[in-house]
Amino acid sequence: MILKPQDVLITLKLVASGKAIQWRFNDLAIELDMSVSETHAGVKRAQRAGLVHVFDGRLQVSLRALEEFLLHGLRYVFVPDRGEITRGLPTAHAARPIASHVVTNEEPPPVWPSSEGPVRGLAFSPLYKSAPQAALRDATLYELLVIVDTLRGGRARERKIAASELSRRLADYER
Repeated sequence: MILKPQDVLITLKLVASGKAIQWRFNDLAIELDMSVSETHAGVKRAQRAGLVHVFDGRLQVSLRALEEFLLHGLRYVFVPDRGEITRGLPTAHAARPIASHVVTNEEPPPVWPSSEGPVRGLAFSPLYKSAPQAALRDATLYELLVIVDTLRGGRARERKIAASELSRRLADYER
């Protein structure tokens, strides 16, 4: 079994939505711009990897396992591709919640390439191809993906800030 980027996206969507929601695979698929079969397979892989489990008929995130993977493994497994200047959605240190903690220099910001994006910057591949569309629908998911992108491709100081933000958001899920 190999964990795929969409499995992490699905798990982050579950965190963004909170514990109270009881998801159907069709609902998750629509929210994430994925097929139902792709979503189902992603949840099954996330379960096998220990990131998600079923409790009382609901999908729940294994917070410790997710945090450990995101902090210590993600950047080695899902390395971002960087490209040329393009229009897109800001990510990593250029977007909330990381941007408020980082002083930027004159470099163009990292962006997910998207015709709907408001900013021109350096292309930074999203965790999964549908992540930008899903992020536009869900501000909480967008912030989690920004944190994840900072962990994937940020400098040491930015990753430290992202780790702190991640811990705070996972603690919010627990409530």
